[in-house]
Order: sequence, then C-alpha cells, then structure tokens
Amino acid sequence: MTVRILGVEGLPEIEAGADLAALLAKAGTYEDGDVLLVTSKIVSKAEGRLLRAEDREAAIDAETVRVVARRGRARIVENRNGFVMAAAGVDASNTAPGTVLLLPEDPDASARALRAGLQRLTGRRLAVVVTDTFGRPWRNGLTDVAIGAAGLSVLEDHRGRTDSHGTELVLTVTATADELAAAADLVKGKATGVPVAVVRGLGHLVTAEDGQGARPLVRPAVDDMFRLGTSEALREAVTLRRTVRAFTDEPVDPAAVRRAVAAAVTAPAPHHTTPWRFVLLESASRRVQLLDAMLDAWRRDLRDLDGWDEARIARRTARGDVLRHAPYLVVPCLVMDGSHTYPDPRRATAEREMFTVAAGAAVQNLLVALTGEGYGSAWVSSTMFCRDTVREALDLPESWDPMGAVAVGRPSEAPKPRPARTADPFIEVR
Repeated sequence: MTVRILGVEGLPEIEAGADLAALLAKAGTYEDGDVLLVTSKIVSKAEGRLLRAEDREAAIDAETVRVVARRGRARIVENRNGFVMAAAGVDASNTAPGTVLLLPEDPDASARALRAGLQRLTGRRLAVVVTDTFGRPWRNGLTDVAIGAAGLSVLEDHRGRTDSHGTELVLTVTATADELAAAADLVKGKATGVPVAVVRGLGHLVTAEDGQGARPLVRPAVDDMFRLGTSEALREAVTLRRTVRAFTDEPVDPAAVRRAVAAAVTAPAPHHTTPWRFVLLESASRRVQLLDAMLDAWRRDLRDLDGWDEARIARRTARGDVLRHAPYLVVPCLVMDGSHTYPDPRRATAEREMFTVAAGAAVQNLLVALTGEGYGSAWVSSTMFCRDTVREALDLPESWDPMGAVAVGRPSEAPKPRPARTADPFIEVR
C-alpha cells in the first residue's frame, strides 16, 4: 500500500463568508477516496468566527464550560464542543492584532457542509476532517487531532480480532482520524501557509454516509480517569465530600480504605509526632459486637438523666443507625505519644488540644480521600461518649482515645444539591 500526503497550495487569505468548498475545488486536484485534512482556522474564518477581543481571557471564559486544570494564567478547559484543550481553542495566532479566532461552532457540521460542496463541485468521493492543534497529557509537543469529520469512521475497533500470535485483542481501538490529522500536519503547520492537506491511498476508509463525525473521539465523563488536574481534583473532592447516611450493600475495597488512611497520616501534627491510629472494622461480627456494646452503654447513661424515658432514649440512639447499616467502619483514635508534660493545667490543656486538632486534620484527609475513591462516609462522634466501652470491645490499649467512628460505603442515592458556600462570612481581616 502506498500512502501519499499532499499539501493544497495557492489558497487566498480566507475571509468571513468565503465559499471554502469552491476555493478548495479550484486550488487542488482530487481523486476518489481522498481524505482532506482542513485546519480549523480557515473554517472558522470562513464562518466568521473572528472576534475583536483585546481581552483574550474573557473570550476563553465565554467558550469554557469547565476548567480542567489551571497553572497561573494557563488553563486547560472543556469547551462548548466537549473538547478538553488549552484556552478553549481561542487562538490569537495568524489573525489580525486585537482579534482572536474561535473554533467552528459545530466542527462536524462544518465538515459535512464542506464535504457536500466538494463532492458536488469535483464529482469525487471524498472525506473531510477538520483539525486543530492539541497538547497531550504526559507528553511534550503539540500535534493535530480531528475535531470534526464527515465521510470517515474516526475510530477503528480492533476488539475481538486476533494479533499475529493468535491473541485476542480486548482493548485496542485506533483513533484513525487523529492519526490522519497528525500525519497531514507534516505538510501543513502554522508557518507554511498550507492549511489543507490530502491523504491519498486510503480510499477504503471513506464511507458513503457522513457518519457520526468526531464526537466518538471524546471520552465520556464516566470513563475519564483523568477528568481533573491535580489541584482541581483536590478541590472537587473537598467540595463533593458529604455526610452520607444511607449506603448500598456493596462491599468496601479494603485497599481503598488503606489508601485513604495513607492520605490521612500526612496531616500536620505537633512535635513531629504521629498521633493517629485507625482501627478498621472489616468483620461484620466485630462491627455488631462494638455497636451493641455502645448501645448498651448509651442506654445506661441516658437512663440516669432526668426526663429521659425509653421512647426518648430510642429516638436518640437511633442516630447511630448510620453506623449499623454501613458495610465498613473506621474508628480513628488519638494517641498522645510524644506530647509534652506541663504542670500548668492551662498548658496541659493546650497540649491536648494541639493533638486533638491534628487528629481532626487526619480525619478530614481520610474523608476527602474516601470521596476520591468513590465512597461516601459519615463521621459520627458516638465513640467519644463511651471510650472505655470501645476500648474494651476492640481490645485497644488504654492510651488509644477513640475519636468517633467513620461509616464507609457506596452512597445509596445521589446527594441533594448543596448551595455554594463562600468564605466571606467566616473571615475577619486585621
């Protein structure tokens, strides 16, 4: 098989309203089965997507639907078409000063219209791919990819086929349109003045129908393991962390909890100590044993209070049902190893408070990390009211202070929307 890549030269400067199909038909000679790779810039110019914008950042804001990652002024975003790319595709190169160029509003529709016009004018069976330049995660350098397509299956699914050794392929899906876009860029490029290339010799890829366009190249959110940048993922996890009170019966992956504990123990602590211990209750019988012992202790304590009849006690202790119905429990404990001893009660109290704050920071890390693992959680203070009972039920050292219990599991329903909370009501500036 011989494949050739030919630049289409002689195109004039493209202006708004230009008949791009007519200009391309005049500039090039085409054969059946040719694939035209057309730089999005000239498509945008023909469609009048030129914007007078002294403030490029405002133009990026207008084209952005979601910020994926940010470092200084540099932004990777999802734009209106679902593409994740730098600056939403807003480009100030090869355009007049004081203007920026936006991507085609619907690149697939642009590809379909251009294909229809070219096939009518040339009488040839063609495919059209609209391309743009993208950066890539984990790799330096830019390359062209397909953002719109017509007459071409943009993906080739090899799953179910066998390789030369007879091994069945189970994951391989080739991004054919992106491969063509990158190859064509070898004869195009920003500085050559050649915005269109023809790939010849792959006529078997050209389809009679326009097809689904470039949309299948965009990975669905549910399958995207790298949907956010590092800092954005952390902020998202903190924002999404919610108290979950109803769980499914799905077992919790112990390895996920251990990863969350590894995050928990990175919390700051006084005197270079590690004042945390985490008891993981992976046995259902041990969870029941603990909760039954705690329930008996609560009932004994509440019966000693004036005005607490059995009905009121039942209502109060029912708050602990979130622990009983969770498929996994974590009991964080505070240890004072490494703390300083002070004869002054005020300093002694402050010393314990320092360690308690460290324990709270560790629990927050744990909850956020569990959210990142896809689990819901509820931090319940109940073990703090019967610490001796908990230590006895779990065979814990006297020096371990239970600091509540964390219920863990898959949420049984999506959390209700929560109004955004700004920092201003909680800030005083001096």
